[in-house]
Amino acid sequence: MELQHQVILSLGSNQGNRLNNIELCLKLIHQEIGTIIKISNLYETPSWGFESEAFYNCALVMHTTKNPEQILEQVLAVEKKLGRIRSADLGYQSRVIDIDLIAFDSEIINVEHLQIPHPLMQNRKFVLLPFQDLNLDWTHPILKKTIPELLQITTDDSVCKLIQKLPNPLQSIRLNQYNYIAIEGNIGAGKTTLTQKMAQDFNAKTVLERFADNPFLPKFYEDQGRYAFSLEMSFLADRYQQLSDDLSQFDLFKDFIIADYHIFKSLLFSKITLEDDEFRLYRTLFDIIYKEMPKPDLYIYLYQNTERLLQNIKSRGRSYEQDITEAYLEKINKGYLEYIKTQTDLNVLVIDVSDRDFVNKQEDYLFILNKIQEKSNL
Repeated sequence: MELQHQVILSLGSNQGNRLNNIELCLKLIHQEIGTIIKISNLYETPSWGFESEAFYNCALVMHTTKNPEQILEQVLAVEKKLGRIRSADLGYQSRVIDIDLIAFDSEIINVEHLQIPHPLMQNRKFVLLPFQDLNLDWTHPILKKTIPELLQITTDDSVCKLIQKLPNPLQSIRLNQYNYIAIEGNIGAGKTTLTQKMAQDFNAKTVLERFADNPFLPKFYEDQGRYAFSLEMSFLADRYQQLSDDLSQFDLFKDFIIADYHIFKSLLFSKITLEDDEFRLYRTLFDIIYKEMPKPDLYIYLYQNTERLLQNIKSRGRSYEQDITEAYLEKINKGYLEYIKTQTDLNVLVIDVSDRDFVNKQEDYLFILNKIQEKSNL
């Protein structure tokens, strides 16, 4: 299931400093609503339906977990912040900024105050031309036509003048210097969610741990002493096989890969769960395997306090996790932090996300991306 929605917005301005209005609007959308993935060229187009100054127009692709109603509410807030005063008069008029919700995935929505796809988009060259720049595999779900096909048959013969390219805010986050990033964290820290979100935004390949398929996991939480060794050995074997198989399919010099674990977690968890004699045997096997594993270019540890971890575990509702104790989570956190201190061959970044909600709050997600960027600048 896709973590985020693909949303197309159309922006226009014909009052004041048009370029500045558009650039400020893009900045606010990226900071407050969702991650801007692509931005079209900027066009100058004649006013449509009334006599006025020409507009500057562009379109963008945004990733967000929000629903259309939430997006519309936040879009109106951005317009207001930039000085847009909406009149009760429904006629066309000049505006500092205008943001239209054009498409939401390939859904058809028809409710009061909101129709998606935008019902007039096929008649608006200032929407279609920037939309085409986004180069998306998108077909109008009602008209069953692509954007180039809609451009060919539109009745709008306006002359749209190309002005300039617009910078994408994601370009400042230079993750392309890394080929392989591993994101780690305690149970409930959100490492898989962040991995999937970043992979969508930066077009990365993912390696996701198959923990839910482990038959020993529910048994372990019921009787840790009895099933600890079986659990840790099965996890080690599965992680080794998965990393060997998945990473061998990728080019570690060309592909961008994000994993939601690093195989060293096997040793860390086994040290907590196994008896001393079992751990010595396990360590011997682990050391043999570890030598063969490629190391990530960047190892990110999401630190989250125990209280928040317990809240997250409870809210996601996995039955076999509900009896996890505070003491067990604290042992894992302590183990990770001690492990990180000893690492000399890993490029480590610790990010405290105890007070962050990087799924629902765009500013918290950008906080993480900026931390990664700061690390890459060192």
